[in-house]
Amino acid sequence: MTKPEKLFEPIKIGKLQLKNRIVMPALNSKLGTEFGAVSDRLIDFYVERAKGGVGLIIIENTCIDWPVGKAGTNPIRADEWKFVQGLHELAEAVHPYGTKIATQLQHTGRQGSSMTSAEGQQLVAPSAIPCLPTGAEMPRELTIEEIEGLIGKFVFGAAITRTAGFDAVEIQGAHGYLITQFMSPYTNKRTDEYGGDFEGRMRFALRVVEGVRGAVGPDFPIIFRLSGDEYIEGGLTLEDNKLIAQRLESAGVDALSVSAGIYESPPWYGRIFPTMGMPEGCNVPLAAEIKKVINIPVIVAGKLGNPLLAEEVLKDGKADLIAVGRPLLADPELPRKAAEGRLDDIRPCLYCNEGCAGSISNMWRIGCQVNPALGKEREYEIKPATKVKRVLVVGGGPAGMEAARVAALRGHDVTLYEKEGSLGGQLAPASAPLFKKPLKHLAEYLKNQTGKAGVKIELGREATPERIKELKPDVAILATGATHIVPDIPGIKGGNVATACEILLGEREAGDRIAVVGGGEVGAEVAWFLAEQGKKVTIVEMTYGVANDMNLFSRFYLLDKLAELGVEVLANTTAEEITDKGVAAVDISGDRRIVEADTVVLATGFKPNSELEEKLRGEIPEVYTIGDCVELGKIWGAIHGGARAARQI
Repeated sequence: MTKPEKLFEPIKIGKLQLKNRIVMPALNSKLGTEFGAVSDRLIDFYVERAKGGVGLIIIENTCIDWPVGKAGTNPIRADEWKFVQGLHELAEAVHPYGTKIATQLQHTGRQGSSMTSAEGQQLVAPSAIPCLPTGAEMPRELTIEEIEGLIGKFVFGAAITRTAGFDAVEIQGAHGYLITQFMSPYTNKRTDEYGGDFEGRMRFALRVVEGVRGAVGPDFPIIFRLSGDEYIEGGLTLEDNKLIAQRLESAGVDALSVSAGIYESPPWYGRIFPTMGMPEGCNVPLAAEIKKVINIPVIVAGKLGNPLLAEEVLKDGKADLIAVGRPLLADPELPRKAAEGRLDDIRPCLYCNEGCAGSISNMWRIGCQVNPALGKEREYEIKPATKVKRVLVVGGGPAGMEAARVAALRGHDVTLYEKEGSLGGQLAPASAPLFKKPLKHLAEYLKNQTGKAGVKIELGREATPERIKELKPDVAILATGATHIVPDIPGIKGGNVATACEILLGEREAGDRIAVVGGGEVGAEVAWFLAEQGKKVTIVEMTYGVANDMNLFSRFYLLDKLAELGVEVLANTTAEEITDKGVAAVDISGDRRIVEADTVVLATGFKPNSELEEKLRGEIPEVYTIGDCVELGKIWGAIHGGARAARQI
């Protein structure tokens, strides 16, 4: 495969030389202690990425004003000298791998919560304007004295950063946090020296930069993170940010890191955490325009985990460095594999936001659907088995392939049986829509890695209880998946009824008018898939809304797409009968209507295939059940379950 080259050229930020142009941007992990100190788990997390070859790590939203200014419940702190030692140990741990490290000094301002982040204290902001996505709490407008005190806290955080042995400091001026709030007319309605016109709104940011430069000296790099466009009426536009970029360069900033959006940017959070359906490199046009007006390096973020795309961005001169966040969660070895031209070996990020942003929004530590070792780097190291066993894996979906792969890497003799003619399981229908393309990449990755690990694959062969007993494996891992639930309603067996899988796989042709029965993630996405083909689609969902089983980041984007495509949503509505004219439905108030449809698509859930386990208990020494045949879930449950079972053998 093509090997990227420019991506691995050295580059300087100020006087700091990086070995390549891959930057790990700040990502909240919650892997530190509850009180914001560095932990062994956090060090393991960053060391794994340093080993993988990343050029620069910018650690997560480092708090300079605990608790009012912290993002989330327990970010890393740089507000007291006692945190220097832990930060120093982190820097020492990543440096042997040639990786440089920076803090990201951050204050959440209005985009927090008194119940969680601020620990009962009132939020503060340039102006008393609430933030709806975080609870619409009214922040208190900062006084001049408090503003100047906060400038000092940013400066103090920079001094701690340098004292701890870090290589650079990033100032968080993006994503609607406090510094952005001062710069943006959307959130700054002040009439004093820190508001009003452009100069007044820039004063806080420029004084922070000036103070930080004084604290760290002339040779210590300062990076500034900037939203290239806030994508909200009354907010900062690209043209505004080009002017801001020039002022920051003049103030002594050594590099700009370009992202986009604030919490309220439609779809909420979607600009900050680009979802699976958004285009790759979505912020590159912003970075390219900003790069035209400044002379310092530009870092760009936004779905750039494909090394070939990153290479193209660099070669086209649209940016100087590439920020790779979530893809480094999925595969910490991405840089090294890309440098060696082993692109097929890179575990793909799904940009699903389930384990990363989704977990953080639930106040859990960071996770990843496709990388079970994330945050458990030490415990989940793949170690050789103490005793080699004959392992039979039944089922070639994501759970079965991951279990087979890990078991084989541990040295076991592994055979995988799949009754269909190809591997993939539910990934096949799930990846059919173009907006689910990353799932296709995951399926190909798992197929590829299963073969490379030495797994013997038997396609088109069903592992019946009799056959399994004949094979006499030491271990049977059952990953037999799930089947569609077909509700018992009149007309369900009619010729105009198809399952979501049949539609997605092209096994059934859909008409021009569609009624989708069931509005969970599957139903909502098949509605999107069909509406993109120009079909008129109505979702009939018995609960209060659609896609309620998705993380909020991806859900907001999906709901926007459904509205854009004209999909009608009938919530709190139950399908009572299917006829040749469509679906007879009744809503929560008892009103009945006919949803006219040529095709009725069932997205009413799945039920586990658990019969095989019952027939093998007591017949095989070790039996494990994983994936949907145990408990219905997302890819997370399948891959994590497979990884866990294979490590237990």
